Amino acid sequence: MLPEQFSVPDAIKPTDQADPIAERGSKPSLLFLVLGLLLLWFMCVASLLAGARMLTPLHLWQALQGEVRDTTEQIILLDYRLPRTLLAVLCGAAFGVSGALIQAATRNPLADPGILGVNAGAAFFVTLAVGLLGWQSIDTYIWAAFAGAVIVTGIVYLLGTSSGAGGATPVRLVLAGVALSAVLGGIGSALALLNPQTFDALRMWSIGSVAGRDMHVLVSVLPFILAGLLIACLIAPALNAVALGDDLARSLGTHILRTRLWVVLAVTLLAGAATAACGPIGFIGLMVPHMVRWFTGPNQRRIIGFTMIFAPLLLLSADIAGRLVLFPSELEAGIVTAFIGAPVLIILAQRRQVSGL
Repeated sequence: MLPEQFSVPDAIKPTDQADPIAERGSKPSLLFLVLGLLLLWFMCVASLLAGARMLTPLHLWQALQGEVRDTTEQIILLDYRLPRTLLAVLCGAAFGVSGALIQAATRNPLADPGILGVNAGAAFFVTLAVGLLGWQSIDTYIWAAFAGAVIVTGIVYLLGTSSGAGGATPVRLVLAGVALSAVLGGIGSALALLNPQTFDALRMWSIGSVAGRDMHVLVSVLPFILAGLLIACLIAPALNAVALGDDLARSLGTHILRTRLWVVLAVTLLAGAATAACGPIGFIGLMVPHMVRWFTGPNQRRIIGFTMIFAPLLLLSADIAGRLVLFPSELEAGIVTAFIGAPVLIILAQRRQVSGL
């Protein structure tokens, strides 16, 4: 048995003892990996071309090569759709991986940053920062998003564990998260009604969308999301041990508390930064980890890796669908993912095996 008193880097270092599921899970097919990357590339190109003004691949090629300058097509591509596409890829990966981390750490298949109130907490604190404190730059209010994600996560867990015997069961955590999200949403709406002019800019953001963001927003959240994704990859072996139960994980040398603290840090960075950038888009972290588990098995390394590919694919698809369904107007990506995610949540909640992973 490995000793529990090891350094912080050792707590997240992949080891054979801390990764008992690595050899149990079904090996992901190379076909799915290649298919996912090809689909992601295709949807990125489609995102650059589709919109109120449809463009051709020739326009894209000329704009990227710099053959034409200051044309309408170049401005649309480089100033509007390129940041929008890259932000969808980055934030999609952030929402998806944060959901996979929460599901693994809590052994709760219904866990998701949106359902457990993490996104709502980040959004509420951003609302307070922008509306009451006057913070207008994402460089400042992103810290409010981080604080909201951490505080609300702690409150939801406390509510889930204090509601009766049996600990923080999946159903209790979901009920606490949904209830707290409703309360925070109601308070935020009340504040917006008190001062409509101040909160007008936040209305579209609060729905959840990647539209209207520039490269500055992308650059501001990029280091936080990359740091969160790196932590997620490093703690994946320890999460495989946690999936076996706390007692067995400890016997394998896994430090349970330290692992969960790393999870909280990663989820805060991922969900907080993504919510600050494009609003509280829900259900991505719920749906994608379940989908990739069909062909990866229970190995968290593979789940997190495939989620980084298929979660951006889902958000890009929702964004493109929102541009086309009300053409030439647009429907926000957060609304599209809610239409898809709500039935999925109902189906998952009715499964007999919903109590754990």
